Amino acid sequence: MNCSRTSFLETKIPPIVVIFVFAGFMWLAKQSTLLDLSVPDALLILRKPTFTLFSILGTLLPILGVMSFKQAKTTVDPRDPSKSEHLVITGIYRWTRNPMYLGFLFWLIAWGIYLSDGASLLLAFLFVPYMNRFQIHPEERMLKQFFGRQYEDYCQQVRRWL
Repeated sequence: MNCSRTSFLETKIPPIVVIFVFAGFMWLAKQSTLLDLSVPDALLILRKPTFTLFSILGTLLPILGVMSFKQAKTTVDPRDPSKSEHLVITGIYRWTRNPMYLGFLFWLIAWGIYLSDGASLLLAFLFVPYMNRFQIHPEERMLKQFFGRQYEDYCQQVRRWL
């Protein structure tokens, strides 16, 4: 996939809207009888603790990301990366370049666990290629343009997701 091309969808849909769209499709997958990938009863004992863990991580990571952005006095709005005034590489950004998106993925995983449906859980993981293509790659292009070598060095040191 050539990510140097621009696309109509790049950075246009707020990630929070994308989450709700994915969550809706996950719910529809659970309701569908076409692909029944229900979780075996033996695994249901793990449902509550794993749901809780992913829900907490899904909440904590975006909060830590926003706090780092606010501390650096730069924009949190992902629809226009050109408004970035500072490259944030401290706090949670020392471990992941996209803690907010990682947290959103964890929310979707928690939702899939709550639904106890394998097809729904599989849909949650489609969030990653969608975000990579339509949100993260365009952001990275712009950040590389604005911050140059400093951003390239950061990308060499910190992974995109985990």
